[in-house]
Amino acid sequence: MSLKKIRSALISVFYKDKLEPIVELLAKHGVQIFSTGGTQKFIEDLGVPVTAVEDLTSYPSILGGRVKTLHPKVFGGILYRRELEDDLQQAEQYEIPPIDLVVVDLYPFEETLASGASEQDIIEKIDIGGISLIRAAAKNFTDVLIVSSRDQYEEVAAILAEKECATDLQDRKLFAARAFDVSSNYDTAIFNYFNQDTPVGSFKQSVREKKTLRYGENPHQQGAFYGELSSMMRQLNGKELSYNNLVDIDAAVNLIEEFQETTLAILKHTNACGVATAPTVKEAYQKAFAADTVSAFGGVLVTNKTVDKAAAEEMHSLFFEILVAPGFDDDALEVLKQKKNRIVLQQLEPLHTTKQFKSLLNGIIEQDRDLKTDGVEDLKTVTHAEPTDADRSALIFASKVCKHTKSNTIVLAKDGQLLASGVGQTSRVDALKQAILKAKEFGFELNGAVMASDAFFPFPDCVQIASGEGIKAVIQPGGSIKDQDSIDFCNKHNMAMIFTGVRHFKH
Repeated sequence: MSLKKIRSALISVFYKDKLEPIVELLAKHGVQIFSTGGTQKFIEDLGVPVTAVEDLTSYPSILGGRVKTLHPKVFGGILYRRELEDDLQQAEQYEIPPIDLVVVDLYPFEETLASGASEQDIIEKIDIGGISLIRAAAKNFTDVLIVSSRDQYEEVAAILAEKECATDLQDRKLFAARAFDVSSNYDTAIFNYFNQDTPVGSFKQSVREKKTLRYGENPHQQGAFYGELSSMMRQLNGKELSYNNLVDIDAAVNLIEEFQETTLAILKHTNACGVATAPTVKEAYQKAFAADTVSAFGGVLVTNKTVDKAAAEEMHSLFFEILVAPGFDDDALEVLKQKKNRIVLQQLEPLHTTKQFKSLLNGIIEQDRDLKTDGVEDLKTVTHAEPTDADRSALIFASKVCKHTKSNTIVLAKDGQLLASGVGQTSRVDALKQAILKAKEFGFELNGAVMASDAFFPFPDCVQIASGEGIKAVIQPGGSIKDQDSIDFCNKHNMAMIFTGVRHFKH
């Protein structure tokens, strides 16, 4: 197992909490400790002997602390190979002591960036010595143990206690891998900071938190989630989240963020089968459920308001996988928790991401998130008939739902309620026919309803079909070379048509 005793250690850290047990273990076993600045004082205050790095190098810390450990006696002690005679001779010749343990963390660059600090403060938190020490110690893992994060202190203390201040090759290689994880994540954050203003054309992302999932989209596929989900979602009940659960939750959260008024949506395979606004969550649920009482089974529910007991009792009879809300009354949770596998999530914060990316072919595609929400200011009436204020509200509602539905899609709505949608069809006409059929199946009267399309109409066929069903107003991006054909038909049949100028494809 290549068990090696630690004879000397270099400790220089920004965060000192939970460091004390390591220092005391090293002192107990007579390990010589080298340190700098605040860490040196921390060790001295523990009553443990410590040698200043300046005494080792015979060179002071300079440039306001920017250069402290960058010296051959430090890096030589870390990097020299204990099994090579030439390295041993040079270490003896230049009086370089072996450094068998390096405990170093990095200046908090990401935290400083997130705090909104000035550029000068951000730049000063780019660590030079620390990152170099981490890489050097990790490279020479055959001889050196590298501790690169305060998150590792307790585990390292346990190892040193168990093995009497020695480590084996497996320990050292594991911590070397973790060190390169730390360093690569750190460098990626710095690169992305600079790449904002002076883009160099590279794609780099780094997410260190990993949660292995039961499986991927299907049981024969492995799956994992990378990210700190607990900062956004608090799970209050139910089984472990699956890959498909997470995909659906993402779709649900993106959709519900479009609405300020009390709204509830029911989704299945990322598409809404029910969406409604109402004075209360209970009423919004009732209206959303009415749009498709079949597809709602096993679906994902999401609302933008606190769930009270009345709403929870109304939902309770439905079998659904997940409910997401910003809050829950205590008596509502009592109702919802009666089914132990039902996943109940409290959303703690909104989505902050502005980019989307995914693997494709032999590379990655990236785009801005579609953050454009069609509003009253975007509506341009292109027909003789003007939509009423109620129609405009219904059109904006339908457009919001349409934006989050798989293309090609048509959405039919009335009075803050999704009546039906045609989803993921190869033609817009098929999407409309599917929506009409579904609305009628669930007993909705389409006369006076409105229609939304995620993209322009290349021909007037969709408005012709819609007119025959009594649909009175249409919202679409416009932009077809044959827009006028659809406009002319609407004018002849007293339909109102609105252009937004913004397409919302979703693939």
